[in-house]
Amino acid sequence: MFPDPLHPAVVHFPIVLLLLGAPLAVAAVFWRKNLLPSLVALVLVMGGGGALVATFTGEQEAEMAGELSPAGEQALEEHEEWGERARNFGVVAALLACASAASFRWPAPARGLGAAAALAALAAAFAVAQAGHFGGQVVYKHGVGVNTAAAGESSAVAPHSKGKKQDDDD
Repeated sequence: MFPDPLHPAVVHFPIVLLLLGAPLAVAAVFWRKNLLPSLVALVLVMGGGGALVATFTGEQEAEMAGELSPAGEQALEEHEEWGERARNFGVVAALLACASAASFRWPAPARGLGAAAALAALAAAFAVAQAGHFGGQVVYKHGVGVNTAAAGESSAVAPHSKGKKQDDDD
């Protein structure tokens, strides 16, 4: 019922939401109309909450990574640390954005809280990019989480030859 491994399936939601939340939060500092601050709060709450789930599933699956080279261990450690930073900045940005949206009756404090939320959201977006960079190294350079079919087993999808175009009427 649940994807296995779970981390790659859940991590993409907070990635998108935190990356989307950063420019929205910056826009909300300057344009505080049409419920934009509330939208920012919603996006960042979902992104920060998703980051909590993503770091939890990542910690669970890191224990099953197996033996890695020293470079692989370093990349995994960097991925974990940047993921935790993204989570922390995302949660702070969400809390600040909620406070900003809730204080709409007091424009100066609302704008100040919105600016703080925007800075935290930008930090979260940067941390997401770094976590993604090191996560990509862990998977594509060091092979963590890559399942290969056992010899003799057939794959559900036949591999395509490089450079050969397949026609539908073959």
